[in-house]
Amino acid sequence: MLNYGIGTWVNRRAQRMREDAAIAFRDQRIGYNELDERILRLADALRTRGVQHGDRVAYLGNNHPSFVEALFATTMLGAIFVPLNTRLAAPEIEFAVDNSGAETLIFQNTLGELARAGTWSTAATRRICVGETDLPGVEDYDAVVASGAAEYRDNAVSLDDAALILYTSGTTGYPKGAVLTHGNLTWNTFNALVDYGLGSGEVVLLISPMFHVASLGMGALPILLQGGTVILREKFDPGDVLHTIESEGVTMLSGVPTTYQMIEEHPDWAATDLSSLRHLTCGGSTMPQRMLEAYEKRGLHFSCGYGMTETSPGATAMPPHMSIEKMGSSGLKQFFTDVKVVDEDGGMLPPGEVGEILVSGPNVIHEYWLRPEATAEAIVDGWLHTGDLGYLDEDGYLFVVDRLKDMIISGGENIYSAEVEGAIMQIPEVSAVALIGVPDAKWGEVPLAVATLDPGATITPADVIARLQGRLAKYKIPREVVFVDELPRTASGKIRKAELRKAYAS
Repeated sequence: MLNYGIGTWVNRRAQRMREDAAIAFRDQRIGYNELDERILRLADALRTRGVQHGDRVAYLGNNHPSFVEALFATTMLGAIFVPLNTRLAAPEIEFAVDNSGAETLIFQNTLGELARAGTWSTAATRRICVGETDLPGVEDYDAVVASGAAEYRDNAVSLDDAALILYTSGTTGYPKGAVLTHGNLTWNTFNALVDYGLGSGEVVLLISPMFHVASLGMGALPILLQGGTVILREKFDPGDVLHTIESEGVTMLSGVPTTYQMIEEHPDWAATDLSSLRHLTCGGSTMPQRMLEAYEKRGLHFSCGYGMTETSPGATAMPPHMSIEKMGSSGLKQFFTDVKVVDEDGGMLPPGEVGEILVSGPNVIHEYWLRPEATAEAIVDGWLHTGDLGYLDEDGYLFVVDRLKDMIISGGENIYSAEVEGAIMQIPEVSAVALIGVPDAKWGEVPLAVATLDPGATITPADVIARLQGRLAKYKIPREVVFVDELPRTASGKIRKAELRKAYAS
């Protein structure tokens, strides 16, 4: 045995559960045997086209069986999978592809224009399209799969080899590529199996895109390792979620508070049979008390958690039976992970005292792609400095209270202020800007920009928003821009964002 990576998981599971459904998509039921054959063929086809150990393969698409096939085929070869966020603008896509050095791109035909605009000037000249396209120089995905041999090759892949590069929003204006190893993803999967009690008969409904690590790491990978069924949805629709839970016997659902709120507010909520649900996981932000109680009344308990891309993504998880008693907490450290809270000097703080949250364990990344300075800053003596503030209570439950990095979480999407502020500062008329998160009933919080203008400038708030279109993902663009004469600053010149949050909180 040479291959210890995640790429072999479906192949090993197919030997045990050949005809059992691995994936359900639209009206398709794809058994483990069929999925394994397609992965083997794609892996061989990529190999014959020049993809080798350590090469990067980018994927631009929504939840689709080809995402799963490309992930396992790429990692089976020891190559590195680079899933791209489909909500990004073309320049952001281009940066990720350029930075990763991907020479192979697999994309869905529905995103053909974004693929062309974002990657045609990059080194990703080996292009494969899922679905029909009239773009020149592009191979058909199904034809590529059919061209490969359905033969397992025991490639040498270690747990320390890179499996994924996931790009996180940049705190300094440029995204960072978090390198997740096969070991990171394996140990994160073990954490999920232990802390959530996942078995072989699970049916998970993925309503969040797999290019986000939470959907992939806490949903798809654990379920496929255990031989369960992954139901893929290309977009979130609360009515469809309720119907699918009842008709398919869904046992696991992952989401963010916004999605759970929209499900609970749907007209079919009260009449839908939810008795099959055993696992509800939630991340992104704290679940409001009203929502916890609404689900508790239906006999459903949440396992809210804390984590990030750099932890693959789990760091803590809430035992479901404690969700009300420890309301506001993100739970206990995961089984194979350690969490501590430290002061500015790195000293461990006692229960109840607020400091920076640090995470350590085999699920924590070792590096950012080609960013040694960022790696050295974030990972010190084996501990990931999250930049988040929180405290541990007497029972070891983590409470996250603030964010050092000024990150805004809107509908489960991370928005880093520095990245958006940098884009706004490229508008000539703007002299200074601060981006803050303000409360929003639907999305939890949304970005708001407070800016000052150069003397005599005639630009309007609508002009600022319009100039960001196509340069930033839509969810990063401020919902509102406010012009002020002067931004509040400290003696050293730093903008007092706390004052702005207080002023615009309502």
